[in-house]
Amino acid sequence: MPDGLPERADKRHLERGSAPGTVPDRLLASWQRSEDYGISLDGVDPVFTGTENLGSLFFECGNEVLTDLHRTLIDEPVSLMLTDADGVVLSRLSGDRTLLKALDDVHLAPGFAYSEREVGTNGLGLALADRVPTLVRADQHYALSLNLFTCAAVPVLDPASGRLEGSVNLTTWSHSSSDLLLALARSAASNTAALMLARESGRRTRPTPRGQVFRVEMPQLEPASGTLHSLSASWDSAVQRAETAMVADRVVAAIGEPGAGRATLLGQAARHTHPRDRILSAGVPEPDDVSTWLGLWTPELGKSHTAVIVRDVDQLPAWAAERLRDLVTRSADSAVKVQFSVTAERFADIPAALGCLVETVVEVPALRDRPDDIVPLAAHLARRARGREVAFTPAAARALTNFGWPGNADQLRQVVTHAVNRTDTVDVSHLPSEVLAGDTRRLTRIEAFERGEIIRVLASGAVTMAEAAQELGMGRATLYRKIAQYDIEVPRHHR
Repeated sequence: MPDGLPERADKRHLERGSAPGTVPDRLLASWQRSEDYGISLDGVDPVFTGTENLGSLFFECGNEVLTDLHRTLIDEPVSLMLTDADGVVLSRLSGDRTLLKALDDVHLAPGFAYSEREVGTNGLGLALADRVPTLVRADQHYALSLNLFTCAAVPVLDPASGRLEGSVNLTTWSHSSSDLLLALARSAASNTAALMLARESGRRTRPTPRGQVFRVEMPQLEPASGTLHSLSASWDSAVQRAETAMVADRVVAAIGEPGAGRATLLGQAARHTHPRDRILSAGVPEPDDVSTWLGLWTPELGKSHTAVIVRDVDQLPAWAAERLRDLVTRSADSAVKVQFSVTAERFADIPAALGCLVETVVEVPALRDRPDDIVPLAAHLARRARGREVAFTPAAARALTNFGWPGNADQLRQVVTHAVNRTDTVDVSHLPSEVLAGDTRRLTRIEAFERGEIIRVLASGAVTMAEAAQELGMGRATLYRKIAQYDIEVPRHHR
């Protein structure tokens, strides 16, 4: 087997007559990541999150560009799509009903996440992962169910900030000519960025992405299913407590601050307890979507080899909690025991209809109470975001450890993802000021920001203290005074 070619992908491509030595390095790397993620070779099962970024400047401009392009391709077997930075399909246009039906069959449709991590090697996923224009043909896809298509995708960056906004994706049948596909995608992406720049002064704030409404994790996703196997003693103890309850077929509630990893802890415990089972994790939807939400996943309750985790049940309306209780109770009367658990911020806030089902409560410690977990988690999150190892300098590791993380692991994920989008070695210059300020509980918000800015400038490689003071807009004496006031450790090259 050629070096770097995943064994399963190698076997598949050899069976199809492909010559492994001719496969581009980028595809080989993507296949390897797909195998590490546990993506099935046979089919895809993307996560549905909904389309919540439809008010952004990127969507407004991109959709306008694709609509114009669609008019010229109305009779062609091509689907034009816009995705966000996470690979979630925001819009899809095509005049070919047969192609649309085939895309629906593999869930390449609005609301579904088609990142490389979700479905393996595909055009838009690889374009977003590597930040470069990408064409993926037929059996270059990792999953066999995508071999019907050829996909060209080009990432779109915000022309002002350089932030990755999403991608333009053009998909056609694998047997159709793809010579112009990538050129058209490049043109559409370029026109989108140009239109964004022209309207930059009136841009709207990018909406906060909506959480995953549901996702299914199959056993083959280990060890890349989003958890580390061993962290601090307090975390491992909480996981063990949940495992013990699950072995006894008890309903478990994981409680703690939002973002602390409550669902992750339950998922890890479920995977340890029932390693061959699949895990279905459902998050609370918008109030108008509750009925659809219940119908979407509740048929899975009581199925053998399926564990169900319902997140944030303290946000469920009482009537929905009662319906969920009835579904769980009805399933519990069957021959198969329901593997069911929930998360909430406080046990007292769980609706009474569900609270009466809970038999074991596990408290999940906040990230600030687990400082030894911060750097390992950061490295893990960076690897998930980039699909490769990312280094952290000692200074960056200290800054991450010293921060209080009021938003817990969710905030850490956001900070790390933003940093690794710009570099393969995270230093303090890649971290936001509030993180660099460290423990700021005794500082005002302005003082905390100022402390973080001083740390950032000193770590950025300014040659002299005078130059650092000039960049900060203060005198050298003032800079020295504030360094002492904020107890800032001065980098060696400034001493």
